[in-house]
Amino acid sequence: MIPVKPGPDGIIPVTSLTDLVRSYNPNSSSALLAEAYEYGREMHSGQLRSSGEPYFSHPVAVAMLLAEQRLDDATIITALLHDTIEDTGSTYGAIARRFGEEIAQLVDGVTKLTNLELSSVENAQAENFRKLLMAMSRDPRVLLVKLADRLHNMRTIRHLRPEKQARKARETMEIFAPLAGRMGMQWMRDELEDIGFRILNPEARKSIIRRFVTLRNDSGDVIPKITEDIRVALDQAGVEAVVFGREKKPYSVWRKMEERKEGFSRLSDIYGFRIITDSVADCYTALGAVHRRWTAVPGRFKDYISQPKSNGYRSIHTTVSGRDGKRVEVQIRTAEMHAVAETGVAAHWSYKDGERFENPFAVDPFQWLRAITERFDGNEDSSDFLEHVKLEMFTDHVFCFTPKGEVVNLPKGATPIDFAYAIHTRIGDSCVGAKVDGQRVPLWTKLRNGQQVTIIRAEGQRPQPSWEDMVVTGRAKSAIRRSIRGEQRATQVRLGREIARVSLERVGKKATDKALETAARRLGLEEADDVLARLGGAEMTGKDLVATLYPELIREAGLPRTPDPKQSVVIGLGSGQTAHPAPCCNPIPGERIVGIAVRGKGVVIHAIDCASLVAYEDTPDRWIDLRWAEGNAHAEHMVRIEVVMANDAGVLGRICTLLGEHRANITNIVFADRKPDFYRLLIDAEVRDMEHLTHILTALEADSDVAEARRYRAPSTEEAAAGG
Repeated sequence: MIPVKPGPDGIIPVTSLTDLVRSYNPNSSSALLAEAYEYGREMHSGQLRSSGEPYFSHPVAVAMLLAEQRLDDATIITALLHDTIEDTGSTYGAIARRFGEEIAQLVDGVTKLTNLELSSVENAQAENFRKLLMAMSRDPRVLLVKLADRLHNMRTIRHLRPEKQARKARETMEIFAPLAGRMGMQWMRDELEDIGFRILNPEARKSIIRRFVTLRNDSGDVIPKITEDIRVALDQAGVEAVVFGREKKPYSVWRKMEERKEGFSRLSDIYGFRIITDSVADCYTALGAVHRRWTAVPGRFKDYISQPKSNGYRSIHTTVSGRDGKRVEVQIRTAEMHAVAETGVAAHWSYKDGERFENPFAVDPFQWLRAITERFDGNEDSSDFLEHVKLEMFTDHVFCFTPKGEVVNLPKGATPIDFAYAIHTRIGDSCVGAKVDGQRVPLWTKLRNGQQVTIIRAEGQRPQPSWEDMVVTGRAKSAIRRSIRGEQRATQVRLGREIARVSLERVGKKATDKALETAARRLGLEEADDVLARLGGAEMTGKDLVATLYPELIREAGLPRTPDPKQSVVIGLGSGQTAHPAPCCNPIPGERIVGIAVRGKGVVIHAIDCASLVAYEDTPDRWIDLRWAEGNAHAEHMVRIEVVMANDAGVLGRICTLLGEHRANITNIVFADRKPDFYRLLIDAEVRDMEHLTHILTALEADSDVAEARRYRAPSTEEAAAGG
């Protein structure tokens, strides 16, 4: 920010603002700017910032930041008024009447963004971030004001409480700094990240600064020397250019150290140099001069002039071994490209000599936002949306080709599955393999710039759960999750239909469409399939369905009920003691049992052969001799059954029917492992006793499509850890 002396009241004078705007736009309406200035001052009169300064000093500072980006009057006025609707008695209508509908809409847009709590967690943050991008997509100038607002707040953040500083810094690092970068405003991203880094990890930042100081003390300031070397090389090649160098920002250096797991001394590009030429042809001539003078580092060359980034960024990047063998990064671009690289979307509204400056390299600022928001409709999962946009903001890109020569822009680390989904969701869903430059490759292969990718498809193919770990684009992740959710729902509906049929037949009723639709209405669900999906997904049981439709029949039919854990079902407990079965072995009548006294949990009942009992061998005083009470054969006890079954149509339905025929109520089904040919299921069911369980296991093993059926027990030392 250009230093401007505040007035006696601590606020930058209006003349400083109007003079700055008129310096690049002589046709600016200084009167309207002054009117907005006075209106904002009046509305914020008496309000103070955390620092004790007049509150209006903040909107003026934001307006000055945007004026330095040479923006139009509407954006500057919006900055002056951006907090009036939220923090003062002003209204949308009052601003529209005084300053016009365009400015009122911009101020209202900034107000809505401010009201979003972006630092909240999980889905709330994701949904609010979706709203933020939707608002920005209507007019990105809203974002320009919001970014300038955030930058000034970060510059003055020291006046806030430490915990609020940390929250704002995290929000800035996760949302606003990447957005500034994605919008091409790299200088703003650098400063936001540097301030956030200083707050969140001050020791790491100080350490990197100390290392830079040590490096300068040991080898002198190499930047002027290397800059002069580059100028000499360009003069010999006949290229007129501006050359300047800099040390990389502390956060940029720290991030590279973290990503590459390298120490400071091993980093190859802690210095950066820029060559600003007059033409594209001079860019390539300068590149040749640099490569003739120094050795290029393999794998560190990127040509963003021939393949621009989607935010309009154009430049040639190369890393060379410069003076004394020090590796330095050199960026080469024209002055117009440099303007876009520095100001990003702001270049779309910038003025030069009183006219809107049409920079040929400035992209449509609506393009990326529109593409993002259109790709994710209102029904899309908000967390998927947030993840996708964060991926879009953070990653560098590679450019690959279809067999027809069309360019596909992908994030760094993308795989052929990402490539397939980038073309079309149908192609991604049906992908079974890929060829890269004519050679068959695994689907997890990371693509590189310039490769040609051919997707091999097959009808009937569906996305696999393992694909989600192979892809990096939000679009691919979202499509895979959507397909898997749909497939899981279809499976749950089929399973739920069997559970509904068996449960209702046990009380002499049928699972008709009308009955299921009635249950859906009573449960507040939209359709019958929602009831079936809940049954199949273990969100409700068959007993719940019967109770919803025929509550009076439950007791008459003697449907199994989960016993009251406080009811005495074992003999051997002391007065006032309660017992419950151990989840590790779930003992049932017909097997020997023992009780373990656990502080705060009463008595935990274990089967005598439970592996967890080893943990209590040294505390015999906690052992209690127990046996099942008479009559427990009529109660219901939970067991877990492991079934390995063929992945064929109808098998799961037969298993559920079989358990229903044996009057074993299924309470939950978990798909523990899915393979193309076999599934491994864990079925929670209520049984009477060991004899009942044995009959069920025998019947399951007799099924030709069941490879294995056994009682499942998971060792647990939970009670031991709880202590005595």
